[in-house]
Amino acid sequence: MVKVIAGNEKGQEGKVLSIDRDKKRAVVEGINIISKHTKPNAKNTQGGITKQEAAVHISNLMVIDNKGNATKIGRKFNEDNKLERYSKKSGEVIK
Repeated sequence: MVKVIAGNEKGQEGKVLSIDRDKKRAVVEGINIISKHTKPNAKNTQGGITKQEAAVHISNLMVIDNKGNATKIGRKFNEDNKLERYSKKSGEVIK
């Protein structure tokens, strides 16, 4: 879960659907909805205008921790010498 911290959708929260690491963009459920014009095809015989999510730059997103706060992410080794992410605000491990 992430929170949008900048742009037209500021303050809204959603689940990350996909990430494009090369372009540093993420598609978030219910955020940055656009209207796309589609031609008729075998799947959609009618065609028309469809609504879908567009990508948002990851610098405009913050991860939400278990308590529901937007937080920065840190990484540290646990007792088993495995790297884990933790919330810098609350100190709790993020799964």
